[in-house]
Amino acid sequence: MQEQDILQIGLQLEDTYMDTPFKKDLESIVLKHKFTHKWFALIMHVQGNLYVNVKTEPMYSELLRKNYPYILPAYHMNKQHWNTIVLSDKADKKLVKELIEESYQLTS
Repeated sequence: MQEQDILQIGLQLEDTYMDTPFKKDLESIVLKHKFTHKWFALIMHVQGNLYVNVKTEPMYSELLRKNYPYILPAYHMNKQHWNTIVLSDKADKKLVKELIEESYQLTS
């Protein structure tokens, strides 16, 4: 998956927008709810890898991490409630889409 794929998934959800809130980092993109401005996804480039952080239920977070080697405790975020998905060819596109949509719902 590419950055554009993640943006397309996130921006198709109702009342969302993208933001680049980090003044010294214009590569990282936050997908937010339009009215509450809450984040539901963070797209980052870290050491040559493309990451997306999404919110998940804590019990589900552990299950995901145990079953998918490309899903890790969140990079620079609360590791109980957020996961990082390393977006490589190994990442299941359908699962990534579902996790972005779940994060959107959890942050509404």
